[in-house]
Amino acid sequence: MKKAADVEFRSVAKRYGGVTAVDDISFRIEPGTLATLLGPSGCGKTTTLRLIAGLEMVSAGTITIGGRDVTSAPASERDVSMVFQSYALFPHMNVLENVAYGPSVSGDKAAKDKAHEKLRMVGLDQFGSRMPSELSGGQQQRVAVARALVLEPQVLLFDEPLSNLDAKLRRRVREEIRELQQGLGLTVAYVTHDQQEALAVSDQIIVMSNARIAQIGAPRELYETPRDRFVADFIGDANLVEAELGAHRGSRALVRLGGLEVELEHRGVAPGTVRVAVRPESIVLKKENSSGLRGKIQKAAYLGTHMEYTVEAPIGQLFVVDRDVSRPMPAGTEVSITLADHGVALVPG
Repeated sequence: MKKAADVEFRSVAKRYGGVTAVDDISFRIEPGTLATLLGPSGCGKTTTLRLIAGLEMVSAGTITIGGRDVTSAPASERDVSMVFQSYALFPHMNVLENVAYGPSVSGDKAAKDKAHEKLRMVGLDQFGSRMPSELSGGQQQRVAVARALVLEPQVLLFDEPLSNLDAKLRRRVREEIRELQQGLGLTVAYVTHDQQEALAVSDQIIVMSNARIAQIGAPRELYETPRDRFVADFIGDANLVEAELGAHRGSRALVRLGGLEVELEHRGVAPGTVRVAVRPESIVLKKENSSGLRGKIQKAAYLGTHMEYTVEAPIGQLFVVDRDVSRPMPAGTEVSITLADHGVALVPG
């Protein structure tokens, strides 16, 4: 088995004429980990992935893989494999031949056996003799995933690999990708715009916005302590609420949200009017006339596993997720509002 490689960007930029697609970014993907490049369309995440692959060349900066400078190396000399969003299957080869192509070119006598194994992994073991034109878009994407996995490269790259799969298959295939990555100890760079997907599969998430890095961290760190309003709003759902920050007490400070008081990490924010990110599942609603902020439910929706509410409150309109579906509250219900001791954070900037 190959030794896992790290991937490092040092002050990398990519420009197309007067357009900057990637603007002076630096990060390191640790060996044997899965790092997700996450952000909205046009933020630079796919360009960054293509720079790792050698499909684009940098305008400035340095890229290393496994400590080796590959900044000017062609794609064929980087020991990476990529799953493209556009499938990129060979139309004249059947499914099995497509998946077996990489290892067979390198002379691997077990190429077809490995291809069969990866097709079973993505649920297409009965489709080996079919041509790509006979498959649905989702099936073609799963073949592309299998074709990349079979190479077991030093670095594996995924560009929106699950975008054409239905919800159940997305969950299953992402779990298989993660299981394979961990089982083989591969280094993976994974591009998606789907926040839930990123949270589910990643060791590290690199959030991008406007060609730059907004924040890097573990999924829980980004979700619970976003660096700014963009990250708070982009990673999951967040209620951004104005509050008053009192004096610091060590690393903590008292924060007042209307009639509610919570103690939070002050994160270097000066006392005064601030913004607080409150996750929807951290808001507790009760019909009883108990202590807390008063509010009224404007909208209620049942989603099987949870209820979603829109609540009008003195601190603004709040989006609330309630996992207790046994006690749904209809629109018009007056409620008291309190906050859990998690999922509430000061948002600098």
